[in-house]
Amino acid sequence: MINRTLSGCAAALLSLGLLTLPTAGAQTSAPAPAAQPAQSPAAIPMTEGEIRRIDRATGRVTIRHDEIGHLDMPPMTMVFQTSPAVLLEGLAPGNRVRFRVERSGGALVVTAIERVQ
Repeated sequence: MINRTLSGCAAALLSLGLLTLPTAGAQTSAPAPAAQPAQSPAAIPMTEGEIRRIDRATGRVTIRHDEIGHLDMPPMTMVFQTSPAVLLEGLAPGNRVRFRVERSGGALVVTAIERVQ
């Protein structure tokens, strides 16, 4: 009974032009989207900023930064986690830096940082 009802509905939709059937040789499903390759860390642009504070115990750094285009983030001052924390060695508040920040597990993490002279 259910199959007849479904067949009847399909026939009605066909007659109204609301349902079409594939022609012979036609592709019946959309092609799978091309896989997007993961962006390599080196491809992520560096951003300039100034270190405002460093918390070496937690591996966090506060940076007043320029726009971070790949994250659609305007210039601002914010705290970032660093990974690894050893990136902070040799840096101090007031240093001008270039840094790379990536999304990782919902957090923004500095994965590279270098002092700008």
